[in-house]
Amino acid sequence: MVIKVFLASSSGSTAIKKKQQDVVGFLEALRVEYDPLDIACNEENRMWMRQNVPEEKKPANGIPLPPQIFNEESYCGDYDTFFDAKEDNSVFAFLGLPPPPGSKEAAQADKAHIVTNGNHVEEMNGDLEDTIAHAEEEEQEEEELRQLEEEEEAEVQEEEEGDLEETQEEEAE
Repeated sequence: MVIKVFLASSSGSTAIKKKQQDVVGFLEALRVEYDPLDIACNEENRMWMRQNVPEEKKPANGIPLPPQIFNEESYCGDYDTFFDAKEDNSVFAFLGLPPPPGSKEAAQADKAHIVTNGNHVEEMNGDLEDTIAHAEEEEQEEEELRQLEEEEEAEVQEEEEGDLEETQEEEAE
């Protein structure tokens, strides 16, 4: 998955420059691979970004400002939603990426039973008891499957031992 960050290389706004630097710096600190796409020098990038930001996420004037963040073709958000995800330790979920094992975000996802759908984070439906019951059912099914496999393996081994005994008896005669 490629994270695309739409930036303006020659912005007159210091606020936009700071927001862009914040996003890029944080992605680099997390070692997240991304493609910086300049909308100031590339009309194609500017048009693609404007067309692919969802209508409900566009400002009142209809023109979204950089930085805008996508995972491939899927819209992740703007600076404000990125900042919120950063504050909540959920940047990987925001980006639609699995959190690295051992990270704060991975631990939070385990605790809260959060799943990513590539666009945003959704809490699993149902309460904790349902989630626990479902996990216990899955464990029980896995145990039953293991027992069946062990029984089949034992049967095959018995057949092989029986065939070996028959062969040895025939050779002895």
